Amino acid sequence: MRTPLIAGNWKMNGSHALVEAFGRAFADAALPDSLEVVMLPPFPYLEAARGALANVSVRLGAQTLNPSHAGAHTGEVSGGMLKEFGVDYVLVGHSERRELYRETDDDVYDRLLAALNAGLHPILCVGETLEARDAGHTNDVVLRQIGHALAPLEPEQRARVTIAYEPVWAIGTGRTATPEQAQEVMAAIREYQAGFDPGLAQAMRLLYGGSMNAANAAELLAQPDIDGGLVGGASLKVDDFLAICHSAR
Repeated sequence: MRTPLIAGNWKMNGSHALVEAFGRAFADAALPDSLEVVMLPPFPYLEAARGALANVSVRLGAQTLNPSHAGAHTGEVSGGMLKEFGVDYVLVGHSERRELYRETDDDVYDRLLAALNAGLHPILCVGETLEARDAGHTNDVVLRQIGHALAPLEPEQRARVTIAYEPVWAIGTGRTATPEQAQEVMAAIREYQAGFDPGLAQAMRLLYGGSMNAANAAELLAQPDIDGGLVGGASLKVDDFLAICHSAR
């Protein structure tokens, strides 16, 4: 049985006050024991979040990392630094990183490997544009992105990766893939993983990311191959994010 995972990606949003509000809310939330929750605030709030969430069962995540261990990379953060400050998870390959910061599939692989080498659990983000979907290339794009990142890894490394399918056309737009559309892609991802290892295919957690909110979470999470969500805008609203967490049973 795969443990559901709900991850809240704050992107470049938030405040110290919001961190404290989430800490108070989670202290009283009584979330299901069978659920794992990860919060991914911007770098400046990681230490505050570690303190605010110290006594609740919420893991800490970061939104990206530099592939180098150290060096002359002004403004960058390494996996070892994140690990030292209590971070367990890190996003790699988010569509905004790919599009706005021109991260290639090679860049994503380098960050994925750096995360694994630092002892972090990477959440590999993959997804297609609206043009690719309309052209019928969704699976081609998604599986190419996954293959480029996972094929060179050792089996024990692949086992530590979580995959988040985030259709680019549904991120921050208010549009959401229907549960059936999301499930179709998730099933294709799991079938692809079986080519590496059938056991891995059954054990790997697959998250849906793309305007998941309190209203649609339960229906999405009810799909057999959706094991959780990578939540954007709704992760900044305490009540909405808790509602999504309660939907993941």
